[in-house]
Amino acid sequence: MHQGLPLYTLETRNQNLLKNPPFRQNLMPAKIIRWKIAISGIVQGVGFRPFIYCKAAKHKIAGFVANTAKGVIIEAEGSLKNLESFQTAIQTNSPPLAELNEIITKTIEPQGDTAFSIALSFASTEACTLIPPDITLCKDCLEELFNPEDRRYLYPFINCTNCGPRYTIINNIPYDRPSTAMGDFIMCDDCRQEYDDPKNRRFHAQPNACPACGPQLALCSPDCEEIANRTDAIRQTQQFLKHGKVIAIKGLGGFHLAVDARNDSAVKLLRQRKRREEKPLAIMAKDIETARSICELHPMDEALLISPQSPIVLARKKLDKILSDCIAPGNDLVGVMLPYTPLHHLLFENNLDCLVMTSGNISEEPICIDNDEAFHRLKEIADYFLIHDRDIYLRNDDSVVIHLHDRTRIIRRSRGYVPVPVFIKNAGPTVLGVGTHLKNTVCLLRGKHALMSQHLGDLENLPAYDFFTRTINHMQTIFDCTPEMIIHDLHPDYLSSRWATEQGCRLLAVQHHHAHLAACLAENLHDGPAIGIIMDGTGYSADGTIWGGEVLIGDFKGYKRYAHFEEMPLPGGDIAIKEPWRTAVAYLHQAHDTLPDLPFLAGHDIAAICQMLEKDVNCPKTSSCGRLFDAVATICGGKPIIRYEAQAAIEFMQAGNGIAEKSFDFEFTAHDGILHLPVRSIIRSVTEAVRSGRTMSEISRRFHKTLIDLFTAITIRAAKDSGIKTVALSGGVFQNQILFCGLIPELEKSGFTVLTHSLVPTNDGCISLGQAVIGREYLKSAEG
Repeated sequence: MHQGLPLYTLETRNQNLLKNPPFRQNLMPAKIIRWKIAISGIVQGVGFRPFIYCKAAKHKIAGFVANTAKGVIIEAEGSLKNLESFQTAIQTNSPPLAELNEIITKTIEPQGDTAFSIALSFASTEACTLIPPDITLCKDCLEELFNPEDRRYLYPFINCTNCGPRYTIINNIPYDRPSTAMGDFIMCDDCRQEYDDPKNRRFHAQPNACPACGPQLALCSPDCEEIANRTDAIRQTQQFLKHGKVIAIKGLGGFHLAVDARNDSAVKLLRQRKRREEKPLAIMAKDIETARSICELHPMDEALLISPQSPIVLARKKLDKILSDCIAPGNDLVGVMLPYTPLHHLLFENNLDCLVMTSGNISEEPICIDNDEAFHRLKEIADYFLIHDRDIYLRNDDSVVIHLHDRTRIIRRSRGYVPVPVFIKNAGPTVLGVGTHLKNTVCLLRGKHALMSQHLGDLENLPAYDFFTRTINHMQTIFDCTPEMIIHDLHPDYLSSRWATEQGCRLLAVQHHHAHLAACLAENLHDGPAIGIIMDGTGYSADGTIWGGEVLIGDFKGYKRYAHFEEMPLPGGDIAIKEPWRTAVAYLHQAHDTLPDLPFLAGHDIAAICQMLEKDVNCPKTSSCGRLFDAVATICGGKPIIRYEAQAAIEFMQAGNGIAEKSFDFEFTAHDGILHLPVRSIIRSVTEAVRSGRTMSEISRRFHKTLIDLFTAITIRAAKDSGIKTVALSGGVFQNQILFCGLIPELEKSGFTVLTHSLVPTNDGCISLGQAVIGREYLKSAEG
């Protein structure tokens, strides 16, 4: 038996060869060496074995390549010179979708092989294969799609080893066709020939299909009656879109709701039916030229739009009115993406060039993935349904990114990026972080791989909770691992925390902002300690208050709360988040002896709020930076009631569009050994600016300058006290472009190394990663 190769022997090798004939090598009588090369990473479903097959032919190598549950194994036999050039070619010229994590080479006994072949997958008791993400349509398939001479002409499910669905259609490992949603589609002879030919780019492309044997489209009415199928379904859908209809379209990771982005009444109708009053809607442009006509694109924006991940890119809208004003009302940015499936490309024929493509759900619910589910949940929204018969095993929203401070920043990590792991510095026990309440993700930490789920959304209802539990089960299946510990948020009433306590597994509760700090350290391969500037909206703490404006000093093992914003009352608790006028009244009440007369106060029951504050009834205390933004924005005339998360703060930021030269005055105060960052003095300064006639734009610029100077000053002080010169920025407030891009240069000028998020979101989407690395460190310390 070959060294370290389970369930595979020399006697069975020839029986295990695939139908393709091995090529023959005429090996020279020079000294022959045999290497066993084990490669882990994203090496299955991306054309890696045929790539190895062709490179072996080029470099005169005999042996074989095969998939295993751990990745790919190669046994290569030839001269030392040829083996070295073969391995160099693997490392420097791998397929575009492959990601090589680790290559381990071992010399073994030569077998006298004179051929190189592709063998069947090996079984194993331990799996650590990485599954490729869903990837946009490649150029080769796009050319075939619109080539009348090609047998896949206008076929909406064309794909190859370089593109198409992966993560959303797999339900087990190894990644072979029977373990995918394509298992029930029997390939025709032509597709089978491509599938078995290692020189064909569809060799072992698991979703491989054609019009004769693959999935099919159907256009249906809300009562499930089929109206048209195949190419007729696309033509009819185009006509319906042109006439202002709302179409539910089944895609890669779920349903979209689509309307013509130039049709104002259609966009308004979609908003009304979807119950999405003002939150911006994503759009899909026909091509990069159309995208350029809609928004101002940085070269990096364009690179992202045409990348294999094809995310939604946030970019500044152009001033001329090309699209409906209802797409992103009151917002300078618009989320734009390009077609990433063959179906999308087909929809843009026949004079359509820009569509709203928003998640196929009612607000706050997960996107629909099943046809029956879509008919049930979207029947009051969609006029027609464009469906197909290929199953989606796992929901996967579109990813959202923005280019800030010379790097791509992920706001929502899903399609195209998941399940590519975040690589961390150290290995250890397998653990599971289950995230928090908002923008939930989960993270399996296995070896040096942080396997983070796609964006799961807010865990506020049963469908969202079911999505959460199904994702955890699915991930444990396809990555074949069981965690030794589950780590959850300190808040006991979060659904993620409740789920964790019901699993009968070892548990650890982690404070929300400590998880933010740890996530930033982990993705930057920094063990710490570091000064953490952690700014967000809400984080539960053991002291009974709501944290959210924190300066921590710590690492994976623990933290010290060095400073925070003054704690202020939040009248009505969570309702004040949706009605920031309440927060503004509370902050004014605390900052002034007498409530000042400001325009925004008209029309609200101020007396009731003041009575709650004076009696301290249902007024939890918070140090939240997010609530400070809400209060200041509302005092300046911003949104008193918001229609989506952080709307008041976003519009306040965009009103400023820059930083003033001078900040408001501030000073720190110390209580019980912890520094308090000023709130009352800032509120008094903002009030005075409003009363003296300063515009919201002027006050916004000065407020942002104040926070930049404040955070820089407190970091310098923390460094003086601790000797630490590394600072980590995390929390949803750092999605604020003015604050983020203004603070980093100031910190760097002061001599700090600044760690920020780019691989995972700075918002609560990173929490599960932070929980997992903290939990692993806890286990390692306990075992030590």
